[in-house]
Amino acid sequence: MQLSIVIPLLNEEESIKELYDWIASVMQSNRFLYEIIFVDDGSTDQSWNIIENLSKRNPNVKGIRFFKNYGKSQALHAGFKMAQGDVVITMDADLQDNPEEIPELYGLIKNDGYDLISGWKKKRYDSVLAKNLPSKLFNWAARKTSKVKLHDFNCGLKAYNHNVIKAIEVSGEMHRYIPVLAKNAGFDKIGEKVVQHQARKYGTTKFGMERFVNGFLDLLTIWFVSKFGKQPMHLFGALGALVFLIGFSFSIYLGIDKLFLNPTGRLITSRPQFYIALSCMVIGTQLFLAGFLGELFIRTKKTSENYKIAEILAQKNTEVSD
Repeated sequence: MQLSIVIPLLNEEESIKELYDWIASVMQSNRFLYEIIFVDDGSTDQSWNIIENLSKRNPNVKGIRFFKNYGKSQALHAGFKMAQGDVVITMDADLQDNPEEIPELYGLIKNDGYDLISGWKKKRYDSVLAKNLPSKLFNWAARKTSKVKLHDFNCGLKAYNHNVIKAIEVSGEMHRYIPVLAKNAGFDKIGEKVVQHQARKYGTTKFGMERFVNGFLDLLTIWFVSKFGKQPMHLFGALGALVFLIGFSFSIYLGIDKLFLNPTGRLITSRPQFYIALSCMVIGTQLFLAGFLGELFIRTKKTSENYKIAEILAQKNTEVSD
């Protein structure tokens, strides 16, 4: 199969049918073999019923419905797990991403050999204070921290080589950092394409300002995981040894001072250096143990999905669609 289009959504009943018609038209005009995977992230409106009806009309339409709202990262994880296309496209369901971009994105992956192409909404139709300025600050911090040179990490319109989505694990709220996850997994050919951004036609955004706070916290997490996730002892062990050495040095000083330099002086326990030494040795030991336990956890952990699927629509793919 040439293309898998993964679309996570939450309460987008007004736009699903229109988006499907648009995508189907693009697929037919370019003679693509394709599948559309709608991932319903716990919608409370008629979104799932619409997806079911579309699947009955067109066997290329598949669906995954979560029991409740787990988040966009979990929706993408489930969609990636089902996807079978040589090239995988992700896009939002709110009609702000333009399906006309898909053929060029496909070509960049299939013909030009890119591992991942991220969309760049250079001209946006969002509120300047609510989204544009925080988004620019967020993207600047992400570039500096990850060394991945993209202008728009959070753009939902992206294209992936099939091998990329099967090699990475999107969890928590890490969907913003899929390019970084791909780079950490060894996929270095990451590009960017300016894409058309459209004003939201129906409903309101499902994300608030808290997503930027969470985004920066996730950025710190992914920086730490990418740098020390495989070998936590390199951080905690080194810090623990350093702090313990500082405390041990203080204790040696106190011992020499009491035994040889000032044997009649005040008690060691009445001196502030004693508590500095004790605290440093205890904290250093705890840091070292944290690194040791982290190494044990990495070597014994078992991965499992942190979402529950209520229903799956999956049919044999055909070349014909309406």
